[in-house]
Amino acid sequence: MTNNQQQIPMLKWLEQHNITMHDLIETALEMYVPHPGVETSQQATKILEEELTIALSDPNITTLITAAFHAQDDAEKELIPGLSLEYFMGKPGLVADELIGIAIATYIAGAKGMFEYVRFDQAKPGILKKLGPLTNDPIGALIAGATSNMYTRATKNKPDI
Repeated sequence: MTNNQQQIPMLKWLEQHNITMHDLIETALEMYVPHPGVETSQQATKILEEELTIALSDPNITTLITAAFHAQDDAEKELIPGLSLEYFMGKPGLVADELIGIAIATYIAGAKGMFEYVRFDQAKPGILKKLGPLTNDPIGALIAGATSNMYTRATKNKPDI
């Protein structure tokens, strides 16, 4: 963990839930497509770490992520009124997780973040396939928003684009 990462309470919280910065970046890199300004995975990793650090320092994002994790715990224990375990685990079923993901991705990166979120939500790369139904969406949206901002930042830094 870098010095910057040590100062991010949400990253410590995620680590208590077995999600590290490395997991977030590796998941993002599974969907990485080289672009002008971010031609290599090394460049992508550097920018992604910066973008994730910014996002994980925002209390609006951290509130939505922690709410989803608490809701996941409550749903598994059948503590959410009107939500049976069968419905919670069913397909199709709950859409609250998608709404949280949409809110996070859009908050971080606007419509571009939303587009990227759909890609991550459909593919469920890396850490996302290990998370529960209510937690994979906010983490996927966090990664998608950061990834979208990475591509946007790289494009802005290239004078020939």
